[in-house]
Amino acid sequence: MGEIVLDKITKTLGHAEVIPPLDLHIEDGEFVVFVGSSGCGKSTLLRLIAGLEDVTTGEIRIDGEPATHTPFARRGLAMVFQFYALYPHMSVRRNIAFPLKVAGLPKAVIDEKLENAASVLNLTDYLDHRLGQLSGGQRQRVAIGRAILREPAAFLFDEPLSNLDAALRVNMRLEISKLHNTLGTTMIYVTHDQVEAMTMADKIVVLNAGRVKQVSSPLDLYTASRNLFVAGFIGSPKMNFIEGDLAETHNATTIGIRPEHMDVSTDTGAWAGKVSIAEHLGSDTFLHVQTDNLGTLTARVDSEFPVRYGARVYLTPQADKIHRFDARGLAIR
Repeated sequence: MGEIVLDKITKTLGHAEVIPPLDLHIEDGEFVVFVGSSGCGKSTLLRLIAGLEDVTTGEIRIDGEPATHTPFARRGLAMVFQFYALYPHMSVRRNIAFPLKVAGLPKAVIDEKLENAASVLNLTDYLDHRLGQLSGGQRQRVAIGRAILREPAAFLFDEPLSNLDAALRVNMRLEISKLHNTLGTTMIYVTHDQVEAMTMADKIVVLNAGRVKQVSSPLDLYTASRNLFVAGFIGSPKMNFIEGDLAETHNATTIGIRPEHMDVSTDTGAWAGKVSIAEHLGSDTFLHVQTDNLGTLTARVDSEFPVRYGARVYLTPQADKIHRFDARGLAIR
């Protein structure tokens, strides 16, 4: 079991409130991602759940049991850090098995758990290798294997892929998703990378300055952002925002249109402008258009769209895809 409940928890450092009162319910077996920019409080929140930092006020419950003042070692959680924290002088086998050996489990039990974990992580052929013989992704899998052997109530991942190159990040992202599907164990994953969040999570917690701005499925975050912050944070390139008279015609203070929901023509359309930058990414091209009246807007088009720097184009927002926000920055439904 791995249900985790945060009940009005706070974290204060001196006079600074790092985590204002926060409620969160993580269900058993969920893959939950904490996402936000640097300094938003996502790693602090993870460390509070782990017991690596003390909660100032509020309560943490794990599987219905109070855990606010329970030390990390007794919370039944396993943490995987950004840095592998492995022993370079030990083999893969000894690295993975080390915590159980320290705990005094019988060798037969350790060997069985080790073989199972190695099989799940495709490390069987590397058990007798030293760490220097492994790639970064393989080392991270060793760290995850060590966590698996503890059979935790939940896995806590603190930006585990930050030190890997782009190709390895994609591979490890898939490996961790497969691992969740195989084990069915609760996973909490911290990242600043919204692609990781959107592709891996059952549920995403978007944080800003320690506050939860929205908790939703990836699709709901994208299609039904509840406020300006989430609308601007989720999506790449980011949503276009327009204020003033045009927004008021939609009974809003601000309207938002995602680049992929902007129709582009070389002949006619709602808003005329000139292409100031065209970013060609293979399958797609992102056009940054300096419009005549609305500033610079971004549109996403097919890579074969006939466009060049300085070209005159026309943008038309898809009416049913326009997001509306009031003066407080909250979505208008």
